[in-house]
Amino acid sequence: MKSLNNISTIYFLGIGGIGMSAIARYFHANGKQVSGYDKTPTQLTKELETEGIEISFTEKIPQVLTNLEDKDKTLIIYTPAVSRENLLYQYVVKHQFPILKRAEILGLITKDIPTLAVAGTHGKTTTTAILAHILKQCGVKLTAFLGGISENYQTNFINDGNEAVVVEADEFDRSFLQLSPNIAAITSMDADHLDIYGNKEELENSFRAFIAKVPNQEDFFYAEALPLQGNSLGFAEDSDYQIQNISIDNGVYIFDFKTPEKTIKGIEFSLPGKHNLMNAAMAFAMAIKFGVDSAKASKTLSSFKGVRRRFTYHLRNEDRVLIEDYAHHPSEIDAIYQAVREMHPNKKVLAVFQPHLYSRTQDFADEFAASLSAFDAVALLEVYPAREQPIKGVDSKMLLGKIKNEQKSLITKDLVLEKIKETSAEVILLLGAGDIGDEAKKIKIALNHES
Repeated sequence: MKSLNNISTIYFLGIGGIGMSAIARYFHANGKQVSGYDKTPTQLTKELETEGIEISFTEKIPQVLTNLEDKDKTLIIYTPAVSRENLLYQYVVKHQFPILKRAEILGLITKDIPTLAVAGTHGKTTTTAILAHILKQCGVKLTAFLGGISENYQTNFINDGNEAVVVEADEFDRSFLQLSPNIAAITSMDADHLDIYGNKEELENSFRAFIAKVPNQEDFFYAEALPLQGNSLGFAEDSDYQIQNISIDNGVYIFDFKTPEKTIKGIEFSLPGKHNLMNAAMAFAMAIKFGVDSAKASKTLSSFKGVRRRFTYHLRNEDRVLIEDYAHHPSEIDAIYQAVREMHPNKKVLAVFQPHLYSRTQDFADEFAASLSAFDAVALLEVYPAREQPIKGVDSKMLLGKIKNEQKSLITKDLVLEKIKETSAEVILLLGAGDIGDEAKKIKIALNHES
């Protein structure tokens, strides 16, 4: 498909996904008739419905696909997370509707607009949201497709204009190879999605193929520890872009940022953890490479509020702290541990973790166990399967057995609140990319009633 101009109706299979919903919002904002299907209602699907997008939660074929005079004006966009056994998917394939993957449509949307793309096995969502915030506050008329809900704008889609597009470049299923980035960054390349890539080497080869799509190597940034070429960024003295003179004042980072041209002093940023300092610096470097004024850009960082489900405080007082985070990889859990120890020193921490995917649990069982063992207490929920079928012998009981911590337990989701009420921990972490976040609101209410 070379042009979207003749398309009037767009139907999404898996519309409730964070990436799919942003694209749905894009087409809805541009006057297309947008509707879609998802398996279950969520907060995100409710928001889409409030905005006027019709969503069904059954596999019954909707009228928008049966009452068509010209199906060539209808486009189906799907995510690989939707099963090929799904009746809607089978229907659109059988009736030969124009159909594209989410990654393909994102490539089409962005191909003629200056594109700033952030990739990485973790860190990309927050970095992308910070970058979009900087550009927007500096007056750039941008379109942004974010992999999370920005707390500043309460959306994963910004639709101000076409001076630039900011996009999260997803490595899953090699999706990011559909993009044509002008400025790009890689925040991390830890082994992940091995069900897709097979091994870490293939994953890294895919990232290098993504880098090769950037026309000028000087417009590519990477975290200093990665074996890549371009602009290195980090805390080391030999990094091309360096974070310097870090201090913390009342829970806020203050730091200097040295570029090849100059040093910007006294930048303030409030998200906890050194990993978030890296995310902020990466976004800042990309923004000034795009051409925004560095002094103005540095001031915007202090007003960035974060991304929903990324170190989100639901409760924060002297007696109890409740934090939710999307962390679903050992490296991400390590980063959360560093941040919570820095921001809440000498407090006991209970980590409630919901593993995400059987394949990831199998591939990183030892690493998960090592990361989780660092907390004072650990409670595991069963594996959230998402798109996968169970793998024999791979479950949370197996993972629990590897955790070297006497204060460990295996619980069901309906017992999370009870577990939290009985713990002596002052800091509660809800970790995972599944539906564990659904518990945060009722836990907050219950703990507030206790106090």
